Amino acid sequence: MEEPDSPVQRSEPSAGTRAVRHLELKALLLLLFSALLVAGAVLYLLYARGAFQAKQTVVLLTDDAEGVVVGMDMTFSGFPIGRVRRVELAESGGVRIIVDVPTQDARWLRTSSVFTVVKGLVGGTSIRAFSGVLTDPPLPDGAERPALRGDATAELQRVASSAREVLENVAALTAQEGALRATLANLQEVSERLKGPRGLAGAALGNDADAQKLVTAIERANSLLARMDALAAKTDTQVFGPDGMMKDARASMQQLNLLLGDARTSLKKVDAVLVEAQGIATDVRGATTDLGKLRAEVEVNLHRIEGMIEELNRKWPFARDTEVKLP
Repeated sequence: MEEPDSPVQRSEPSAGTRAVRHLELKALLLLLFSALLVAGAVLYLLYARGAFQAKQTVVLLTDDAEGVVVGMDMTFSGFPIGRVRRVELAESGGVRIIVDVPTQDARWLRTSSVFTVVKGLVGGTSIRAFSGVLTDPPLPDGAERPALRGDATAELQRVASSAREVLENVAALTAQEGALRATLANLQEVSERLKGPRGLAGAALGNDADAQKLVTAIERANSLLARMDALAAKTDTQVFGPDGMMKDARASMQQLNLLLGDARTSLKKVDAVLVEAQGIATDVRGATTDLGKLRAEVEVNLHRIEGMIEELNRKWPFARDTEVKLP
């Protein structure tokens, strides 16, 4: 008899089955990590873009927003301190540029700050802020300020027009009958005359006859100067030579100095005499003063005697001879 078949036994999971199960778990963890990584990157980007910073708004008013895009920076001294959040058209037809400025950078903006929107000749448009007086009050949140606009390309047309005028003037100067060609021809003629026998004189006077006259006049002047030099030499010999007039004049001056010395001595003697005469005059003046005083005293005494005689005449009226004779 055959033995009954043994019951079927469950086989253990194979190594391949266990590997598939671990793969699903790893894939789930990888997806979760990827999601966290993307979320972290988004959060970092938002943080880097200043999404979590406290901000204040500055509204710039201008007439043209060409070149201004959302996300461009507003700079101060070359450093970005704000970012354009929105560009919109105002009811008046102008342009409103809304700029978000972090609170920590808003301290550079003052009520006197100036804002510009400049479109360069090379590169894009830039928004700049200038604060000349940092002690002014800070710029409030939501303030509206006009933005000065500058366009370097707007001057290209004027520059091109000026360049065209310059080229036309150059063409007129260099034309066949232009002033420059006539001037060059005259210069060439002058240079040819300079090379001639008369040289500079012929070029200056224009013809050989006048140049010859000038040369003759110069020769006569040189002859006259030579004669004057000889005359000056003779005059020098006669005046300053050993037997010249200067020697006699020097002797005369010495004699004159001696005479002046004698006169000076005589004047000193006269000064002494005058001093003595002045002393005598002083004594005479003193004596005259004393005589005046004596005369005054005599007159006073005479007046007293006269008064006494009158008094006697009043006391002795019976006297026949009332005259009193003074000695």
